[in-house]
Amino acid sequence: MRTTRLPLIVTGFATVALFLRAEAATDFTKDVAPILKARCVECHGPDKQKGKLRLDTKADFFKGGKGGPSVKAGDADASELLKRVTLPKDNDDRMPPEGEPLTAEQVATLKAWITEGANWPDGASIEVAVATPPPTTTPKLPPRPAVPAPELPKDFQPAPGEAATLAALAKSGIDVRPIAQNSPWREVNLRPLGTNITDASIASFKDLASLIEVRLGSTRITDAGLEAIKGLTHLQVLGLELTGITDAGVAHLAGLKNLMSLNLYGTKVTDAALTHLRDLTHLRNLYLWQTQVTPEGVKKLQEARPGLDINTGVDLAAITTNAPAAKAEEPKK
Repeated sequence: MRTTRLPLIVTGFATVALFLRAEAATDFTKDVAPILKARCVECHGPDKQKGKLRLDTKADFFKGGKGGPSVKAGDADASELLKRVTLPKDNDDRMPPEGEPLTAEQVATLKAWITEGANWPDGASIEVAVATPPPTTTPKLPPRPAVPAPELPKDFQPAPGEAATLAALAKSGIDVRPIAQNSPWREVNLRPLGTNITDASIASFKDLASLIEVRLGSTRITDAGLEAIKGLTHLQVLGLELTGITDAGVAHLAGLKNLMSLNLYGTKVTDAALTHLRDLTHLRNLYLWQTQVTPEGVKKLQEARPGLDINTGVDLAAITTNAPAAKAEEPKK
């Protein structure tokens, strides 16, 4: 009887042994992940990877860092991770570098897991809250309302006398060009001529109704010289940057209903000049950097014309909220 029952008994013991071995296997999710999350991923997670080592995902964990793989499955003693967590507390290479060392139980768990093959189930990861930057103290301004573009008359024809005026200007060295081939509309850029340009140089502009773009930056134009500009009702772009223009000169621009861009950078204008611009319904861009205009004056104009982009060299949100101001890009010279 004993002989016939012995194989059954041996088979039973083997089954129990395999069952107990399976029960003793270290579970990654229950046993290992909590240790890595609590003691490792602060320095080796999504926000920070000291030594180019990340330990919160399977792929990164087994890839290792700049020192090579962090573990050698099946060989705990040859695994860098286990070496680091068992170094003396005063060793600079100990992990984690701050706080208390891993407990003996935690070290034993990691060692057992590595020895058993370092099984990390596919799809398992260590959930770590990703740090988010603190909210900015400067609130975003609401989107600016769209500013309608002016419509130039399609049937526009230059006055008969314009040809003679253009010829005279060309003879004096001032080139007034069409904005495009076969277009009746013209532009002129006198900035390259600099201080050679005076009020007298542009006096005849009053006869050029076809002008839609005039650039007078860095010239010697004065407030009085802008008398020649004020009647150009189709004018869309006017550059007066780095000139001696003051509030009196800006007053001449109040009737330029089609003006879209006005550059007053580096002039002597003050808040008083802004009152002449409130009714320019097509004005989209206004450059006021390095002028005597105050934040209060800018704020009032912005409230009256919310679609206007005002460049003062500072963040407009900072003006309205007392937040630190950021320097804006300098207009091109």
